[in-house]
Amino acid sequence: METTYLAIDVGTGSVRAALVDASGKIRRLAAREHEQIVPRYGWSEQRPLDWWTGAAHAIREVLAAEPGAAQHIAAICACGQMHGTVLIDADGELTREAAPLWNDKRSAAQVEAFRARHGSGPGAHAWLARTANPPTPAWPGFKLQWIRQHERDAYERATTVLMPKDYVNFRLTGERACDWSDASMTFLMDPQTRAWSPVMLDALGLDAHKLPPIRAPHELLGAVTKAAAQATGLREGTPVLVGAADYPASVLGSGVYERGLASDITGTSSIITVIADTPMLHPEVSNVATCEGLWGRFTLLDSGGDAMRWARRAFHENALSYEDVARKAAEAPVGAEGLFFLPYLTGERLSAQPNSRAQFFGIAAHHGLAHLHRAVLEGVAFGVRRNMAMIQPAGVAIERLVAASGGAKAALWLDIKASMYRTPVLVPAEVECGVMGCALLAATATGRFATLGDAVRRFVRFAREVQPDPRAADTYDRMMPIFERLYTHSQQFYDDLDRLAGDNA
Repeated sequence: METTYLAIDVGTGSVRAALVDASGKIRRLAAREHEQIVPRYGWSEQRPLDWWTGAAHAIREVLAAEPGAAQHIAAICACGQMHGTVLIDADGELTREAAPLWNDKRSAAQVEAFRARHGSGPGAHAWLARTANPPTPAWPGFKLQWIRQHERDAYERATTVLMPKDYVNFRLTGERACDWSDASMTFLMDPQTRAWSPVMLDALGLDAHKLPPIRAPHELLGAVTKAAAQATGLREGTPVLVGAADYPASVLGSGVYERGLASDITGTSSIITVIADTPMLHPEVSNVATCEGLWGRFTLLDSGGDAMRWARRAFHENALSYEDVARKAAEAPVGAEGLFFLPYLTGERLSAQPNSRAQFFGIAAHHGLAHLHRAVLEGVAFGVRRNMAMIQPAGVAIERLVAASGGAKAALWLDIKASMYRTPVLVPAEVECGVMGCALLAATATGRFATLGDAVRRFVRFAREVQPDPRAADTYDRMMPIFERLYTHSQQFYDDLDRLAGDNA
């Protein structure tokens, strides 16, 4: 049997385990779902033990489908959902049964207190430089603040703070570590040194000794222990890498790994990432350390794919399929005959106006349902184009954009995006981009490839490439300044709309 790599992806909805062969093909994949716990509004938790149990079951399932495969696994690499904050004691026992997740907003008060002290005026840029990210409740730094203030015993008993994939790695190897991609999104890592920042730890009142060492994703973390081998069916002693956060692992697994490349991951939201040498210090831009040692500058459009979902529900009460909606949109011409849609259905979390609203502008008597649907799809692309302009390095042309997740399934949307950005759009052949990112790290770490770039060129394949249409691109170029003005001048109304909604509550 040939060499394989075991990839583990600890997602929000499930844990997936996959065997990837030496040619980059996923041979077997198994998934185990786990529960998301919502104790009260704005809170979101999961049990780390569920991640480990799910991983062990999924691993056993893929190994059972390939008898003898455990003996031929060259290395194991895990990626996982970001920001989930796990606390364990000296014996490796959880001091808090559930971990607050990336979408848990209970630390909003801690974020606001930080902003009140440091988040305005000349000092704001200094804090951006120390973290490479604006403050939000997603960051583990603020989650730890909340736990220290409200659950002091759990905080004090903890000796190590881990991210989700780090906890699974700990159960596999007994080793405690964090990689630089997860660490870069805690609000606690210095982007210059890639070490924990004493300044930020002091600012948030947190203890440095509770944080694990920060290591490179491709480094060897340890080996599968006897206990882990018994739980999973793996061979004792199998090498385990440090691994990476799921988002940068997915970006890598989609083939985006060097300067000049960009990623568009459109699911519920649209995450736009441009690879650069350095982070961009901007209050509307986030930055993640990439697996290969560069930086991913990214922005979020909260209602990316969700805009299409909203239109399907609002106009058809979900009676049409997404394919039917796209076909209807295709009946309208490029530009929807001057009809605009601002896609901010759920606000903008990092904007100066996080309470932004969506709107149609320019409706005339000749516009119909097809125009409305096309305007929604184009409006998301206009919003993405606006965000891309913020994060694109000066003087660096984006050579290609890789589209992944659900938004890559809509052919019309891909056509719109290619023309909107005047950039070829590629769609990966393999949809499990996080799994592929882990396999790329494992194959490189074990010497099959000299660099991650070599691994990407050999492993990552594309199902299709969409070229820009020059005439459509010209239309979008003429429309973009109008979209920008609509965006700017709409800001003055959002607080008024909130007050009006409050009056009617």
